Amino acid sequence: MPPVPPRPASAGPRSTRSARRARRRRVVRRRVALAAVVLIVVLSGGVAVYATNRPADRAVAVDRPPASTTSTAPTTTTTFRDPRRGNGQPVTFAFGGDVHFEGALRAKLAADPATILAPIAPVLSSADLAMVNLESAITEANTPLVKEWTFRTPANALDALRAAGVDVATEANNHGIDFGPQGLADSLAARAAKQYPVIGIGANATEAYAPYRAEVKGQRIAIFGATDVMGEENVASWTATDTQGGLASTKYDAQTRMVAAIQAVRPEVDTVVVFLHWGIERQDCPSPRQQELAQALTDAGADIVVGSHAHHLQGGGRFNTSFVDYGLGNLVFFNETGEYGRTGVLVVTATGRDIDSYQWTPARITSGVATPVPPGPDADAELAHWNELRACTGLAP
Repeated sequence: MPPVPPRPASAGPRSTRSARRARRRRVVRRRVALAAVVLIVVLSGGVAVYATNRPADRAVAVDRPPASTTSTAPTTTTTFRDPRRGNGQPVTFAFGGDVHFEGALRAKLAADPATILAPIAPVLSSADLAMVNLESAITEANTPLVKEWTFRTPANALDALRAAGVDVATEANNHGIDFGPQGLADSLAARAAKQYPVIGIGANATEAYAPYRAEVKGQRIAIFGATDVMGEENVASWTATDTQGGLASTKYDAQTRMVAAIQAVRPEVDTVVVFLHWGIERQDCPSPRQQELAQALTDAGADIVVGSHAHHLQGGGRFNTSFVDYGLGNLVFFNETGEYGRTGVLVVTATGRDIDSYQWTPARITSGVATPVPPGPDADAELAHWNELRACTGLAP
């Protein structure tokens, strides 16, 4: 047998282990390089998607639903939300003025709450959200406060509003507690029993100053109700506090609470609406106090400020980037003579904080209920009158 040749130095155990380690290092380096390439591609694609969807001139939040969303149901889709335009979907708001069911209207309400507002219902229900001022305590109590005028209505008034397409009503006005603490308790009980949003009243300030909140087409909406009018003798006893039931108010120190409520909800919603009871009765122009209050509330973050109380129409228009209407007049009312019967429905379209458009649908109160004026010369004249009212408001078209 020939002798076994000596093993080459490179074939020894130590050299074999070194070769294996070298191969493993080469494999690891290749894998790391491949992962780096994949990561760069993914990150590049992500940046491109973000840049494509981010508005060029606005910051973005991270919860805007897709622009193609059209359903009114809440959406859980997470994407970017524009701080001024929300998810980019326009929402229409319809506003009507003072509503009560006194005089002959009481019998009509009792007979058929589902159709009493039929003449104006198509205009109200065509909007995404409709709102009115319920100028009345919701009670059957028989002991009113000592006042020149006291208004009350049974709870089926809320059925009538719902049937007409009204989504929310404010009871923050100078008749909301006409029947004292019992009337307030009855109003709160009716709200709960009917499961109908009545804002601006509460068992305490937390309830009274709480907004009605809704999501429409993915847009987040907050609507407040408050009064600047209740009679000096009633301010202390009617204004809701931490320990007293009553109304949301903008009188005196209460204005600070209203401003704080708007500021608190502003970051959480896309559109803020305030419906006020304000102004001076039988005046066609806003008072300095109304103009001062419009400034304070829009400064706090309100996008739409509307209201009533004068029983006359007052002008509406653009107020910087917001919209203000100083007087919506009466909508359902026992007095329909002269200016008391001149009315209409204001429709405002907003995309988040941007006011896209607005229009006035003129109407006349007939048999107690607002009835749209048919298209033609009369409607044109009513619309021209409404636009002329803007001249004394400082508002822009």
